[in-house]
Amino acid sequence: MPSERTFLEQLIYQWKHGGMIMKLLFINSIIFIVIQLISVFGRLMGIDAQNSVNDLLISIFGMETSFNSFLQHPWGIFTSIFAHFTLFHFISNMLFLYFAGKLFESIFEGKYVFFTYLFGGIFGGLVELIAHAGFPSLKNEAVIIVGSSGSIMALFATLAFYRPNLTISVFGIFNTRLIFIAAAFILSDLISLGLNDGTAHFAHIGGVIFGALSVVSMASFFKFYDRLTTFTIFQKKTHLKVKKGTRTSAFKTDEEYNLEKKLRQEKTDAILDKIAKSGYESLSKTEKEFLFNQSKNG
Repeated sequence: MPSERTFLEQLIYQWKHGGMIMKLLFINSIIFIVIQLISVFGRLMGIDAQNSVNDLLISIFGMETSFNSFLQHPWGIFTSIFAHFTLFHFISNMLFLYFAGKLFESIFEGKYVFFTYLFGGIFGGLVELIAHAGFPSLKNEAVIIVGSSGSIMALFATLAFYRPNLTISVFGIFNTRLIFIAAAFILSDLISLGLNDGTAHFAHIGGVIFGALSVVSMASFFKFYDRLTTFTIFQKKTHLKVKKGTRTSAFKTDEEYNLEKKLRQEKTDAILDKIAKSGYESLSKTEKEFLFNQSKNG
């Protein structure tokens, strides 16, 4: 009987095999722990050191909504989506990230989870920045944005708009459609805009907008993600040995194959819908050839 994994071995296993959501949870957790340890050190060193440490942490991990301050620390729009300064903020976001992310990961590939999280969070930060620059009541507010909630809303909104009729269980008490839960979150953020409640509602709305756009232009977003993949750690290198006098075919990554398969299926569905509405003879020659080739390929 194999021995059980130690805690460290289990962490390593989850990092390697737990999927992209587990990696995002690890990254957020490590950054949270680092922030807390540095904060503890600052408190122990006295009030002056504590203030200096807080200023340093904010300059590294916070996104400032004042445009002039933002220009001095532009990296905050990226670092802020991985940073949490309080335990409640961290736990609540990580729980939401886990459940929304696992559902997202069951439908889309891991790299799409990462890029939706990343660009959804950045887009949410931009919306927050624009709102503070454009609305008079927000212009004079010196607000620091931290947290992954904009990124999580991008993941959740993508799911809700892509599979609106997906039924999920809420705390095991009742079942409801995913779009209804998303609507409740969106409505809550909309009616809370302008409130000084410590929540970046515009960043949440930005995440929702990004999710909606990614669904409307899903094929374009997937192509964009795939191009980015060639410059990231997600691209797996394929080592080919070519012998003289032999002919080799093009090799595709799993991501490229799955994307092409998805696009072919979407095109097939569109053609079948056209047949149902207007009959087979309404198809163009190209559409008939495509449908015939798909039937041969299974």
